[in-house]
Amino acid sequence: MADRGWRSVRGRTTLGATVVVAVALLIGAFTFYGVLSSSIHGSTERAAEQRLEVLAERLDGPGGGDAINAIDDEIVQIIGPDGSVRAASEEAREALGSNALPLSDDPRTLIVDEEQMLVVSEGLDDDQTLVAAVSMDDDAETLATVSILLAIAVPLLLLLVAVTTWLVVGRALRPVERIRERVDDITADRLHQRVPVPDTADEIAALAITMNGMLDRLDAAATAQRRFVSDASHELRSPLATIRQHAELAQAHPEVTSIDELAEVVSEEGLRLQGIVESLLLLARLDEGAGTHDEAMDLDDVALGEVRRLRAAGLEVDGSGIHAARVHGDPRLLGQLVRNLADNAARHSRGRVAIGVTPSDRYVFVTVEDDGSGVPAEERERIFERFVRLDEARSRDAGGSGLGLAIARGIAASAHGSLTVDDSRWGGARFVLALPLRD
Repeated sequence: MADRGWRSVRGRTTLGATVVVAVALLIGAFTFYGVLSSSIHGSTERAAEQRLEVLAERLDGPGGGDAINAIDDEIVQIIGPDGSVRAASEEAREALGSNALPLSDDPRTLIVDEEQMLVVSEGLDDDQTLVAAVSMDDDAETLATVSILLAIAVPLLLLLVAVTTWLVVGRALRPVERIRERVDDITADRLHQRVPVPDTADEIAALAITMNGMLDRLDAAATAQRRFVSDASHELRSPLATIRQHAELAQAHPEVTSIDELAEVVSEEGLRLQGIVESLLLLARLDEGAGTHDEAMDLDDVALGEVRRLRAAGLEVDGSGIHAARVHGDPRLLGQLVRNLADNAARHSRGRVAIGVTPSDRYVFVTVEDDGSGVPAEERERIFERFVRLDEARSRDAGGSGLGLAIARGIAASAHGSLTVDDSRWGGARFVLALPLRD
């Protein structure tokens, strides 16, 4: 991060903070200098006017011209109506000679003997005017001192702000650099690694927690994908191995089998293989979020069809809980969903199954119950994973591939619904499908 210099977040933040503070300090410094200068000049003007009033009281009247000679270290003149100097202090005579100070109602500045003076005037009797010039050297020295202090303080403050911002931002971003280094080391075979979470309880800690959550999901997805590939390979290999074994047996010992037996085995295993491949393709479509045909359909008709099919297979099926319900969706996929649930119930029941369709204000609930052994509470989410069987032998003998419930939940999710399992009225499993009603 340090190698990127001013292009980094640290550098840009430091530069931005320094520029903003520099603008603020310069505006503040110029404003302060202007206010201070105005205040000092105002104080000098008031002091000069007060001094002039005191001198006017002393010099006003007869003999004022003689009294002005007693004033030391001040430039004071008495100017007549014609603008000539009637009397002047010794300092005024030395600095101005016979030249008169300018008259003005307002105080004004003037260079006298290469020195900046403030000239103020006060009227006397006989239309004469008392004029005094007050040195402004103290004001200039004060303002010069302030200017020097500001010229030193402003750069120092800017340097302090820049260094402080650089250090603080660098310290704040240090966990980000550690997170970046760890993420850079994480590859497909190292998804078990996690980024360090700082003990700051701030946004960076929240980022680290979020990234770890993302890595958890990626790790789980990669693990599920590897398991899925392994299970799919095993499931596809099983019927192929059966076909190959019977073919090799027929080829090596034609007397122990017949063409009809071999054809029957190939047909059964081929159908099983075809079913697995079609299920995998459907799951892939559902995972990709592929669009489906959406139209209005009567869900109760689908449920009644499954009731008739299971009754024809010799099961006792209760369809009294089926009520009229119309939803929007893909008729083929929703029909397969209900059929998968019905087949699962038939496979695990002891002879009784119940199918119900119940509309509500916002959802239609489809329930499929059986009187089998049920699903343990800790396994109720796992059974919706692909190739998961709680009873391996029974599922294989019945022709199950472990994909039916995974497909059912995938179809439910694609229809913006949900599929869960709990206990049935007979202690077996009850699957509950919730589909949203749409106008």
